[in-house]
Amino acid sequence: MATTSVGSIDFPQSKASGLRFADRRKLFLVALALPAVIYVVLVALWPLAQGIWYSFFDYNLLRGGGRRTFVGLANYAELWTDSTARRALVNTFIFTFAAVTIEFVFGLCLALLLWREGRFNRICLAFLLIPVTITPVVVGLIFRALLAVDYGFFGYYLAEWGISGPRGFLASTTAAMPVVILIDVWEWTPLVALILLAGLKSLPGDILEAASADGATAVQRFRLVVLPLLLPTVFLALVLRVMDAFRVFDTIFVTTGGGPGDTTNSLMVYGVKQGLQFFNIGFASAIGNVMILCIVVLCAAFTLLIRRADVRANER
Repeated sequence: MATTSVGSIDFPQSKASGLRFADRRKLFLVALALPAVIYVVLVALWPLAQGIWYSFFDYNLLRGGGRRTFVGLANYAELWTDSTARRALVNTFIFTFAAVTIEFVFGLCLALLLWREGRFNRICLAFLLIPVTITPVVVGLIFRALLAVDYGFFGYYLAEWGISGPRGFLASTTAAMPVVILIDVWEWTPLVALILLAGLKSLPGDILEAASADGATAVQRFRLVVLPLLLPTVFLALVLRVMDAFRVFDTIFVTTGGGPGDTTNSLMVYGVKQGLQFFNIGFASAIGNVMILCIVVLCAAFTLLIRRADVRANER
């Protein structure tokens, strides 16, 4: 083993120290990232691969002692022949597009209102954080209690005045989905507003001042300057909300349970029922995989739209 002399003291030099600094740095970074990589593989990738594998089998824990029978794509074909699954898919798309659109419009308006610095705006910003900090299950329970026709703060009077009907909004086939969407809007609009507000705060002030000096109106500054510069932040907000809204479960499960009938049944709710209520693991895995595929397609579509909008904005 070679030695390195420092003053009058000789220190042994290991073979590992013969590596270049760049190589040692790479090994150090790999060692730092290895626990996180192992965690992701065990917690995310392995269950995902297992779900893909189970989706090709007729695997029901209540039949045949839990034996698996290979059926190929039969579980995916059943998704298109099962009317409940098709309704859940349509409901999921309706919920996602309606909730995310309303949240984006309201969030952008709130962000623009809170853009200016001031004590009042800072106080409002603090209150905006309250809905985001509450878990969706608790939010669903709160609104279920508020809209209950027998003891709810709002539901009782709405039923007495004949606005919601004798069973309430959550038991109405026409009003249940809009109410669930509004509950999601109440909870997640502040998050969209905070993301967009962070993007607005990061905009260069000199460009806005130059546009104002050139005589551009407030609408022109927003359309030609603010919105094009805000596109990356818009993309982040939309992708995060689409990914979360498409797999909605908590709010629907505790408020309507997917009912009345299948009015508010979503893919996530239907998949959980198939897997944990009927123990149809193969079909539930297929539902989960289709849901992941839909999320990937939607995010890819948003990416293309934002890129095209960015290119058009740069060409102006």
